[in-house]
Amino acid sequence: MEEVRLMKGNEAIAHAAIRYGCDGYFGYPITPQSEVLETLEALMPWETTGMTVLQAESEVAAINMVYGGAATGKAVMTSSSSPGVSLKQEGISYIAASSLPALILNVMRGGPGLGTIQPSQADYFQAVKGGGHGDYHMIVLAPSTVQEMADFVGLGFDLAFKYRNPVLILADGIVGQMMEKVVLPPARPRRTQQQIEEQCPWAATGRHGRAHRNVVTSLELDPAKMELNNERFQRTYAAIEASEVRFAEHYTEDAEYLIVAFGSVARICLKAIEEARGQGVKVGLLRPITLWPFPKAEIDRLSKQVKGILTVELNAGQMIEDVRLASQCRVPVAHFGRMGGIVPNPGEVLTALFNHFPEAKQ
Repeated sequence: MEEVRLMKGNEAIAHAAIRYGCDGYFGYPITPQSEVLETLEALMPWETTGMTVLQAESEVAAINMVYGGAATGKAVMTSSSSPGVSLKQEGISYIAASSLPALILNVMRGGPGLGTIQPSQADYFQAVKGGGHGDYHMIVLAPSTVQEMADFVGLGFDLAFKYRNPVLILADGIVGQMMEKVVLPPARPRRTQQQIEEQCPWAATGRHGRAHRNVVTSLELDPAKMELNNERFQRTYAAIEASEVRFAEHYTEDAEYLIVAFGSVARICLKAIEEARGQGVKVGLLRPITLWPFPKAEIDRLSKQVKGILTVELNAGQMIEDVRLASQCRVPVAHFGRMGGIVPNPGEVLTALFNHFPEAKQ
């Protein structure tokens, strides 16, 4: 029988992590994601599953604990919000360069700087373009519901281990704080040490008696070897782009105009589209679920069908760059966004659509 619960998105992350068989969570409090750590502390999984839950002394310490845990083949994760994730960027770059699996949650708040504790989507560049230094990518999952917050924990860990690459769940503050019904995933047993060593032959366990000792590092002083490392990373990213693009479509079959939005904003846009269709305006929605890899091929296809595209984001216009590249500028691509923690309503989205494409009302 399905177990249905009413909870916040942040709480769903914590419950799903325990049920996945996560070995360790290392975090630090920051609004609006503090309920992840608070929920884990209340559930005390160290007594039931053996999961380690630790509040580090800082965000920098937390991500380096994740780095160490991932190096041993453990399923480890951290969570934070925008300024905190900025502090984690060096560690994330090290994890990517060391080809290690890890799960990171960013519940976005408004910026730049300390900004506001209200919701935002202004970390798109930070997440999709890398954030830290070097030529690396994270797989970026953008949930729009509390159910997806729970589901993406297991998916994120599975993708992280499949490709030996960090995965980021990029949620806005609305999804982290809102309460909805959620079906919690079935529990998985934590892997034994023997299973970890069988599944992760690259792991540095420090155990005696192994044929060789693995060394995990992101440092390579020989430029020729470092180039080979980067070429290997790029082959991995190409494989991810070929196999892991995820998106959802609504009303696109006959759409003459397209809205592209992710996260909670996509839900607001869907209501606006339903109102537009009630007025006889054929509008569709494309919701990227993976922000990287981005659904370029689908936007390219739809750009040959529609007369205009509107991106709606809680920022000054970041995803619009990728939409313009994917559509190859076949049609006008416009942006509507709110900042500072202000969330638009469906009427504002509809007004923005008609302001940018007045011919749509005719």
